[in-house]
Amino acid sequence: MRKLENKELERKSVTAFKEATKTPLIIILDDIRSLHNIGSVFRTADAFLIEKIYLCGITAIPPNKEIHKTALGATETVAWEYQKDILNVINKLKSENVPVFAVEQVENAIFLQNFQVEKNKKYALVFGNEVYGVSQKAIELCHGSIEIPQLGTKHSLNISVSAGIVIWDLFQKMDRT
Repeated sequence: MRKLENKELERKSVTAFKEATKTPLIIILDDIRSLHNIGSVFRTADAFLIEKIYLCGITAIPPNKEIHKTALGATETVAWEYQKDILNVINKLKSENVPVFAVEQVENAIFLQNFQVEKNKKYALVFGNEVYGVSQKAIELCHGSIEIPQLGTKHSLNISVSAGIVIWDLFQKMDRT
């Protein structure tokens, strides 16, 4: 076994990425404080050909050198849009028949391993503030909530880690591998 060199990875060019069929997932980041978390979500979205990211509230927007440190150019490939009010974004997506799910610990949340996707259907995922999570108003507009089961003492994960786990799980369930 040997480690592959970069030239062997068959990475897409920016043009090829933009033309590629996207994974039908939309990521909504609301009031994310950490620029590194934002960049990391962009990088994960690039890795899995995610359709779009909405940046809402106080979430910083590219270009930003701190976002770029972790995004490593993914802000140039992944489609994104800033909207101040997350409630408007959720309502817009719902009007387009896109199911919107908060990734949050709430009553009657669906554990990630039990969440099922319909083939050829687009989904949106809401990730909230590092301290306060997804706002109650946003939760009330969502179709439901997905919870990542956690067994330790902390019962919380970094937002970029949560995004990576949930995106990978849905990517597999959409049979995109």
